[in-house]
Amino acid sequence: MEREISGVIIECVKGDIVKQPDVAAIVNAANAQLRIGGGVAGAIHRTAGPGLEEECLPLAPIEPGEAVITSGHKLPNKYVIHCLGPIFGRDKPEHELLANCYRNALLLAEEYEIESIAFPAISTGAFGYPVEDAAEISLKTVSEMADELENVKRVRFVLHSDRDLEVHEKVLAGL
Repeated sequence: MEREISGVIIECVKGDIVKQPDVAAIVNAANAQLRIGGGVAGAIHRTAGPGLEEECLPLAPIEPGEAVITSGHKLPNKYVIHCLGPIFGRDKPEHELLANCYRNALLLAEEYEIESIAFPAISTGAFGYPVEDAAEISLKTVSEMADELENVKRVRFVLHSDRDLEVHEKVLAGL
């Protein structure tokens, strides 16, 4: 499912974040140290190869809501934007920190003249953020920023499960 808002295509697909060859940048749901980790971070680091972790080391640690950018190494994408999402129930104000992940990633994409970017559902895995709340925050943040985006023309949400896809599509349809 996709929707155009202020000239930006926002789409939701079920898939694997490391298998998005048609986008210039993918977003890593990173840990503070920007190391391999599990989930999305593990998949991205394993696919990109050890050069990614080497490039990340001097950029760490990052704080919740922060974003940093690296090259894609062995990924089919030119860039990886690493965001540290909030741990639900611990990092406050969690809704602002989560929105900042998306906002800061899009600002970096603009700075690097990136036309297309793919996000996972940041913080919804091991960090425990409820998918419904995360979908509302992420899609609302992206749609609110669409007016300001000059370079970014496609924002893809790559969801891991049918349920996550359904939730995101419902929120996107309501924007």
